[in-house]
Amino acid sequence: MTTVLTPATPLTAADRCDRCNAQAYLRVVLLSGGELLFCAHHGRKFEPELKKIAAEIQDETEKLTATPVTAGEDER
Repeated sequence: MTTVLTPATPLTAADRCDRCNAQAYLRVVLLSGGELLFCAHHGRKFEPELKKIAAEIQDETEKLTATPVTAGEDER
């Protein structure tokens, strides 16, 4: 049996942590089906346990430290 995972869609500000309702930066696709969303804090807190039950973990926490491009910067 072959399982094909579709590419993960980027998380948005509308995606909320299942634990505290903050903005989600991690999507955990479970081996048993379904998914969980976590903020960076709860993703780190539960990481060891999540790795045991996850088929895939989509981590977008780099968005928290990324420097946004301001208007005009890319026009050099």
